[in-house]
Amino acid sequence: MPSSIVVVGSINLDLVCSGKRIPAPGETLKGDKFQTFHGGKGANQAVAVARLGHPVTMIGKVGDDDFGPRLRKGLQEAGVSVRGVSTAKGVSSGVALITVDAKGQNSITVIPGANDQLLPKDLEASLPQLRSAGMILTQLEVPIETVEYLGTLARRFDIPLMLDPAPAPARPIPRKILRNLAWLTPNETETCALCGVAPGELTPLNVASFAELLLNTGPANVIIKMGSRGAYIAAADGLRQLIPAFKVKAVDSTAAGDAFNAGLAVALVRGMSLVEAVRFGSATGALSTTRAGAQTSMPEGREVARLAASSNGKPRHTNGKRSAATALEPLETADALHVQN
Repeated sequence: MPSSIVVVGSINLDLVCSGKRIPAPGETLKGDKFQTFHGGKGANQAVAVARLGHPVTMIGKVGDDDFGPRLRKGLQEAGVSVRGVSTAKGVSSGVALITVDAKGQNSITVIPGANDQLLPKDLEASLPQLRSAGMILTQLEVPIETVEYLGTLARRFDIPLMLDPAPAPARPIPRKILRNLAWLTPNETETCALCGVAPGELTPLNVASFAELLLNTGPANVIIKMGSRGAYIAAADGLRQLIPAFKVKAVDSTAAGDAFNAGLAVALVRGMSLVEAVRFGSATGALSTTRAGAQTSMPEGREVARLAASSNGKPRHTNGKRSAATALEPLETADALHVQN
């Protein structure tokens, strides 16, 4: 049995409104459909890992409201271990209000609720799971002091830590966190925020410069997710490469970044080369946009491996390591920088 992936992060209920376009400030529009989905960036990544057939444990908090048991049960039914999920007394579960337009683009407002109660002492209660992990995934939807302490634990136990710096940080990320990261995986908006430039400044022509700036803040490796424009690798071993995106018909991009990180983590833990792992992550993210919802959109290992192994934009070299088509076979059957010193 391969080492489990542990996800430390948010658990939310997503309230999703679909319409032709996202309203402008002060504007009221008639929507087309309303749905509820289990979400939260942490829970999304945990479910995505489970869908890929890899063992995964969630560490997080739900509220003592009606949503709490529902969210916990949803994780269990998806195949996620909830040994690290506890209940915060006197607060609501986390909620995300999501508006999706006809092209699959979205706007999201998050009410943290119980997620803000996930504290360093809760990590202490889950030390056995953290110590035995093959990789730890986290995000910025829980308190920053918890993320910082998680980095300290990951360094102590020599476990690679992957940070998805989402939502885009309004305040500098402490360098102590960045220096403890094996992987930093911002999207375009988050990259601009971390590098202190206006949104939209990042392009495929200058992404290499942005990646070098981020590497200089402390993480061992940086993967910049650029959606339909691909993903750029800046690795500790000197590899610099833009991995092309997969062309799919997007319906809902809500959980694409979460799916990418889950696919990347599973591929790395399963021994794939970095180029193939990023390609596998990209395929996972792309497939998640072809269906509605967050956790309900997460693809299974076989369909991801099939897309990743296709010839569309396939890199020529894989460094002789396991390919996307074979790395998951044993498990598929189980179905001025914005930093703070």
